Amino acid sequence: MPTIDSKIAVLGAGSWGTALGILLARHGQQVRLWGHMADEIAVLKRDRENRHYLPGIPFPENLLPTSDLAASIDAADEILVVVPSHAFTSVLQQLKTLIPGLRSLSWATKGLEPAHRRLMSEVARETFPEADIAVISGPTFAMEVAKGLPTAITVASSSLDHARRLADYLHGDTFRAYTSDDIIGVQIGGAAKNVMAIAAGMSDGLGFGANARAALITRGLAEITRLGLALGGKHDTFMGLAGLGDLVLTCTDNQSRNRRMGLALADGHGIEEARKRIGQEVEGLAAARDFHLKAKELGVEMPITEHVYQIIYKGLDPAAAVKALLSREQKPEQD
Repeated sequence: MPTIDSKIAVLGAGSWGTALGILLARHGQQVRLWGHMADEIAVLKRDRENRHYLPGIPFPENLLPTSDLAASIDAADEILVVVPSHAFTSVLQQLKTLIPGLRSLSWATKGLEPAHRRLMSEVARETFPEADIAVISGPTFAMEVAKGLPTAITVASSSLDHARRLADYLHGDTFRAYTSDDIIGVQIGGAAKNVMAIAAGMSDGLGFGANARAALITRGLAEITRLGLALGGKHDTFMGLAGLGDLVLTCTDNQSRNRRMGLALADGHGIEEARKRIGQEVEGLAAARDFHLKAKELGVEMPITEHVYQIIYKGLDPAAAVKALLSREQKPEQD
């Protein structure tokens, strides 16, 4: 069991990294919250809260923001990477220069590595082949976690001891952490759901109603499961928190940046204009491309992903895309 005052390095000071840092600090851990922009970290130190992403949520005394990566990981009992997927490889390379023989690594990053469409676990194992690795995923909005609202997540690792240790750090009165050994399935569910949230947002923005949204979520789960199984994930994972739970959350609530992107696209806004309005990373944009290409490589049918890709990268009209999805040829539901 982890002890109080364990040292946790949280790498990434965006909304999710900050929320996890606050959670861990409230549970009695000594948290160093690292961000690469020194001026932004200076503001966090001054304000003792992240007013840009989580306004009104004060930092516990045992949470220390820093822009010094070496200092943040010095004598750390756990390193938790929470940067966007496009920055994950770079951060791991920086870690490797500081701790070449790193033996334990965790992350809460969702997505694929864009250069080669690899899972974060593939990048981690290539960079630190001897390390135990673990991933956190599930239905979570950063602000609700930071406020201490009830939340449940999944911690997946090939090492049960690692999964239990990380879950123990996170587990508390309002935060429940379950463990899993399906590190592939948990990653696929957490990343691919962002594409479905864009589709659901577009459908709602076009006024297609609750029936259409439910159909998109259900069929979205089917194609996420197909891809996950093709990559080695386990079916039950996609019925759990990191699959169905995260999918429903991000498709149905406007705290979801990806859902808001879909709403903006349906309203006629361009990608860049929508990005500015949202003001944070929208992982589903890159995920639509990456999972479209991954599905092509594997011969997996993912029609919702295909149409979202066509809208974002090929200029397909959102209304025509959603109507095309809902009017596809009849087939058995289990196909």
